[in-house]
Amino acid sequence: MAERLRIVPLGGLGEVGKNMMAIEYGRNILVVDAGIMFPESDMLGIDYVIPDWSYLRDKKELIRAVVITHGHEDHIGALPHFLEEFNVPVYATRLTQGLIDVKIKRSRIPGGITMHTYAPGDVIRIGPFTIEPYHVCHSIPDSVGLGITTPAGLIVHSGDFKFDHTPVDGRPTDYAKLAEFSSRGVLVLLSDSTNSERPGNTPSEMVLNAAFHQVMREATGRVIVATFASLISRIQQVVDVAVEYGRKIAIAGKAMVENTRMACNLGYLTIPEGTLVSLEEAARLPPRQVVIIATGVQGEPTAVLGRLATGQHPTLQIQEGDTVVLSSHTIPGNEELIHRVINRLFQRGADVYYDPLAPVHVSGHASQDEQKLLIGILRPRFFVPIHGELRHLKQHGKLARQLGIPPENIAVVENGYVLTFGERLEIGERVPGGYVFVDGARVGEVGPAVMHEREVLGQNGFVTAVVCYDREAGRPVGRPRLITQGFVHLPDAQELLTRAENVVLEAVHAVPRAPLRELEQQVEIALSRFLHQEAKGRPVIIPVVMEI
Repeated sequence: MAERLRIVPLGGLGEVGKNMMAIEYGRNILVVDAGIMFPESDMLGIDYVIPDWSYLRDKKELIRAVVITHGHEDHIGALPHFLEEFNVPVYATRLTQGLIDVKIKRSRIPGGITMHTYAPGDVIRIGPFTIEPYHVCHSIPDSVGLGITTPAGLIVHSGDFKFDHTPVDGRPTDYAKLAEFSSRGVLVLLSDSTNSERPGNTPSEMVLNAAFHQVMREATGRVIVATFASLISRIQQVVDVAVEYGRKIAIAGKAMVENTRMACNLGYLTIPEGTLVSLEEAARLPPRQVVIIATGVQGEPTAVLGRLATGQHPTLQIQEGDTVVLSSHTIPGNEELIHRVINRLFQRGADVYYDPLAPVHVSGHASQDEQKLLIGILRPRFFVPIHGELRHLKQHGKLARQLGIPPENIAVVENGYVLTFGERLEIGERVPGGYVFVDGARVGEVGPAVMHEREVLGQNGFVTAVVCYDREAGRPVGRPRLITQGFVHLPDAQELLTRAENVVLEAVHAVPRAPLRELEQQVEIALSRFLHQEAKGRPVIIPVVMEI
């Protein structure tokens, strides 16, 4: 019996971020991308989210390689965690490899990693897979889509793409390669769905030059441009315009500094000699001669822009007359954080430019007409929309149907559904494909139960009741001590807490010489009931009965 082709999305389908795809043929697995996702507003204390790759853990010996399409965090951010578990080679373009190297230096991967550098136009043979990367336009250089030939047929993975006819690096998408794939016959197209709700075409990156010119021409003070640390082409655009206006450039944010240095060393970023200065040097220059490129464009509280908004940056402070430019799109779920940062920047006297108020960002993803064009060029037998929330995937599936792909040949699925391709498309049972939370050094240790506890604590606070207990006498010693955070404010609530202490004493007296755990349960029940009746609150009750 012939082997069958299976594709298992482990991330990126049903969300924007943590992109990861497993492609299987026989006893061979090829992994495409391993990214992170920014935490949603209810993921309290979480730094970022990575894919759940538990499906692959009992198949370690079958994984042949990881192929990376480009260097954005939602495609490479989880790679250090993945490589700590799976000792497999990584294939990436030159700039992407540089960005991965920066990340790997911060991690502790046993034995290091095996890295292979490829370029668009190369032919890479890995097990039964023949991979042909082709250049695509995106918001970072060295982005590729992948043609993956398997014994079952040709898969085209679009990567993140748009059809930009005037890209800032002068390299348009490789239409000829797409036409060649089409002539061979495409079995499956996996296509970027991010902008499937937007009609028309995505504007060219080149339109940003006019916006940056206007900002720097009109700004009377410093210009602070916030963008992603991996958005190398955007950094180059800011540098080019800043140089025209005689401004010096300072870089703020560890990731931004590291990536900028790496991109300069590899030749992907050109900053004229004498233009780059330190933050300390920039502070001594006239404000009109300074541009600062910073991290924190998604409102992250610990990044540069977030700390500037709260006045907590050790070197920089927002000054009256500063112009702040947020040059990125808002990742779904981050709206509240970003709006809070913008408001605080205005409060501190800055003028803030952001999309859609000003044309300071264009998407790196194809809109509907470009998505239709890719489908029209490739004419795939089967179609799987990827990279987007469910609403994006659904809309992209509708576009494919409009172009004549039969509904039974379209798989609009979320993470974890196993897709099998033969004479027909089969959607199998769902494997794990959810969230793995990264909280500091802890990976996967914080789960839904802990997240629920954090949510309750954040909404209601807590009250800890500490009771000293004499077991021989069967009674408490002295008065209990109540410690509260996030529930009531002392000394305003002292009378309430004094009455609560009496409730605790009564609860302990009610069950003399009971086991400590039973005493604690009685305290928790009685105190919870009292505080709800008297204060209409439901704080988390933490009873501690100590035997003396």
